[in-house]
Amino acid sequence: MCQLLLDSSLRRRCGLRYMYKMSLAVSLRRALLVLLSGAIFILTVLYWNQGVIKTQAYSETQLRPYAQREHNQFPIPVEKSWTYKCMHDRCVRVSFNYKNTAESGKRVSFISCSMTCGDINIWPHPTIKSLVSAKTLRFSVEDVQLRLDTPHRAVRKQLKLAYDWFIKDLRQIQRLQFATQTAEAAAAAAAAAAASAPLSSEHTPPPPAPPAAAAESLFSNTFGASQRAGDLDGLKLKITVQESSEMEFNLDNNESYQLTTTFENRRLLAHITAHSYFGARHGLSTLQQLIWFDDEDRLLHTYASAMISDAPKFRYRGLMLDTSRHYFSIESIKRTIASMGLAKLNRFHWHITDAQSFPYISRHYPELAEHGAYSERETYTEQDVHEVVEFAKVYGVQVIMEIDAPAHAGNGWDWGPKRGLGELALCINQQPWSFYCGEPPCGQLNPKNNHTYLILQRLYEEFLQLTGPTDMFHLGGDEVNLDCWAQYFNDTDLRGLWCDFMRQSHARLKLANGNVSPKYVVVWSSALTNTKCLPNNQFVVQVWGGSTWQENYDLLDNGFNIIFSHVDAWYLDCGFGSWRATGEAACSPYRTWQNVYKHRPWERMHLDKRRRSQVLGGEACMWTEQVDENQLDNRLWPRVAALAERLWSDPNDEHDFDVVPPEVFRRISLFRNRLVELGVKAEALFPKYCAQNPGECI
Repeated sequence: MCQLLLDSSLRRRCGLRYMYKMSLAVSLRRALLVLLSGAIFILTVLYWNQGVIKTQAYSETQLRPYAQREHNQFPIPVEKSWTYKCMHDRCVRVSFNYKNTAESGKRVSFISCSMTCGDINIWPHPTIKSLVSAKTLRFSVEDVQLRLDTPHRAVRKQLKLAYDWFIKDLRQIQRLQFATQTAEAAAAAAAAAAASAPLSSEHTPPPPAPPAAAAESLFSNTFGASQRAGDLDGLKLKITVQESSEMEFNLDNNESYQLTTTFENRRLLAHITAHSYFGARHGLSTLQQLIWFDDEDRLLHTYASAMISDAPKFRYRGLMLDTSRHYFSIESIKRTIASMGLAKLNRFHWHITDAQSFPYISRHYPELAEHGAYSERETYTEQDVHEVVEFAKVYGVQVIMEIDAPAHAGNGWDWGPKRGLGELALCINQQPWSFYCGEPPCGQLNPKNNHTYLILQRLYEEFLQLTGPTDMFHLGGDEVNLDCWAQYFNDTDLRGLWCDFMRQSHARLKLANGNVSPKYVVVWSSALTNTKCLPNNQFVVQVWGGSTWQENYDLLDNGFNIIFSHVDAWYLDCGFGSWRATGEAACSPYRTWQNVYKHRPWERMHLDKRRRSQVLGGEACMWTEQVDENQLDNRLWPRVAALAERLWSDPNDEHDFDVVPPEVFRRISLFRNRLVELGVKAEALFPKYCAQNPGECI
């Protein structure tokens, strides 16, 4: 066509159009080729790397949840598939369709059903009166405010510390992101550090709250945004302690309390009234158990009204922990004490040394730890002990230190000759050990070396300074092997030598305590306590033998006050097999929480009123030949809680000796869950199905 055109300009224009079409076609072909090559490359890479993608996906889906569970997720999962209905005072599990709430209605969580169905869920059960309303209220920990009504400065200070840790626990129960540490807990730690300033200027406070909490508070303060949710505009906690200013522990402490809650105009008043700080502290533990977290609306719940009056049946309610056979960190000890406070136990018996190790670093005799500790890291300083003592006071728990003597004293006592002090202990690591002690290694203090008594006096002084004024001290005194001493003093009345040792130890304790003997000086039961050696008006005997042994009756007949720790019921280390190849190295069988709970020696012994008054209480013992920090929580809990109710409430029980009522199963199961909420790795009681279906498995 172009050849027919005569006009040259038209021919030129036609040629340019042709060239443009040709270049466009070439560009399109190149673009398609590039796209095709890219697609082939991507498909090739995907094909060859599909195994890696699968591994990455597996890692993210399998490993990440465990990391999240460790740091972010709460130990008790939400049960979205189930709702619960109260039928005949028992919660019944029902399938729940959470995708169709219009049909299924609102899901009722297991804890909300349990707290409103049947008898009151408090552990230990109140002894005098306990009434709660059917109506419950929703609130957040941010709604809680404290008002103290006491003229006593020391009581006020201690109640503030107790309240701070109470709020910390509520934050953790409510599953807030900053639950692990709060400003209140930091203040409590700072106050404890201030209290211990004379001993050490160093203290490691808890880490501060994450920035998210501060930012949330800043937003609220700046813009007036309210963080409150639920049914309350405020929860005021009022604590009244008018009568007593006492802050020192003694067996005559009044531990009773009354707790009432009243609701009006969207405000709840919780009022704890007590004679002393110690009773108020127990009231705070009860109030904590009247509060629970509902995972459906993600708020705390409590009763609109409650009335509780409570007091313990026994004055001494203890737990002993042996930190010689294995070392336990300060944090694990504090976690144990916090759990004791929630269960209203009031004495932590710290068996801090034994023949295996001497972990305590003495101010006067550091050689004891230098020669006796497992390692430099596995030791307790004075600051460590004081920190535990101050923390325990916040939870209403007294720390009672024990250096067992004269037996159970080996490693740590072998440096005397180097210092010109002579042999402080005898038979140290002697073989064959079975001739000279109950378990290896052997060791027994030298009863005829005055330096031995001086060292004990200095140790007693240190412990008394660390724990504060007390009416109770533990001297040890059990399982003396007379064959050990017979090698050195074969011309002596060995039992009389043992008696002299205990009397001299008591005299040194009196000197260490400002020339005043503590009212109750405790010793373990032994062949010596069955004699007339020790005066019954000064010594208390902790009975560790069998509950059917004759010594139980003899000690009471001889006028001794006693603390029961029967090996066949309240020794929690039993039942895990032998830990050595020869000899009897373990007691058996395992003491279940039911065994602990059902043990009522004062009833089985048919004690009259006078002998019953000589029973100060009881103590569970955790010897640690086969226990270290990894097993501590589940070896103790919830079995120690069973002891707590036995000694606080001592409920009448018409069932057979080995049968526990179903409502006790229900309450201790919930208490165990409360411990787990607070980070305690408590032992499971039964399959989770049984927990979800109360009464079916019993």
